[in-house]
Amino acid sequence: MRTVLVFGASGAVGRHLLPLLPDTHYKVSPVSRGTRAGWITGDLHVAEMDWPATDIVFSLGPLDAFAAWLARQPQPPRRVIALSSMSAETKALSPDPAEHELAERLRSAEARLFDCSAERGIACTIFRPTLIYGAGSDRSLAPIARFARRWHLLPMPLGANGLRQPVHAADLAGACAAVIDVATTYARTYALGGGERLTFATMLHRLRTAQRGLILPVPVPRSALRISGVSPGVLARLREPLVADNGAATRDFGYAPRAFIAADVLPDGADAR
Repeated sequence: MRTVLVFGASGAVGRHLLPLLPDTHYKVSPVSRGTRAGWITGDLHVAEMDWPATDIVFSLGPLDAFAAWLARQPQPPRRVIALSSMSAETKALSPDPAEHELAERLRSAEARLFDCSAERGIACTIFRPTLIYGAGSDRSLAPIARFARRWHLLPMPLGANGLRQPVHAADLAGACAAVIDVATTYARTYALGGGERLTFATMLHRLRTAQRGLILPVPVPRSALRISGVSPGVLARLREPLVADNGAATRDFGYAPRAFIAADVLPDGADAR
């Protein structure tokens, strides 16, 4: 029986991953900064904390903090599977300094993670997902759905024809579990998108129709968005494709994500989060 640490276990992907790690094969230790029965209470940022030796580690939270954590461990795991973000690519040339810095931080963390893994004999795989949804806790689609439910209005940016490929958190969890013992995925980075590409405007329309009650679409010109403080980077990406090529993941470990399910953006019980 192999031991497993799951960082970010309470997040969107983590809550879908835990059921995929049966206790007949794995002794799983989810990690939380708060106290939970059966979980390890800990924080990646606390350098003085002692962590149990483990065979497999899933990093589903901040990648830079995890890269620093891994470098500190006296007994490294044999296997690491970590989530990064497609923002490492899509925001690399953003005119917004904060977005550009985010992309730089992600790419730096990825490089440090691979360097550490190579030096210490760790089999490491990194995923770069697109727009994650499916647990009501994301910071992109879930807030839009909540706004629409509360105010019965949904702003619709004009000319927002850039393609999007939202990926369900359950599909990312499935990918994490699927690659544990797939040697072809070692020392590899995979872009992971959902099973459907649709324009930003179409995605918002389907999100609107999936909500309860009447929600009116409100067309908003780009000039109004600019005046309201929307960053140049966000405005530019409304017309740009933010998609992933799933071909390598499909070939190497059978990745087959579902099409966009707008009703899952805010699943039952997620309205108040």
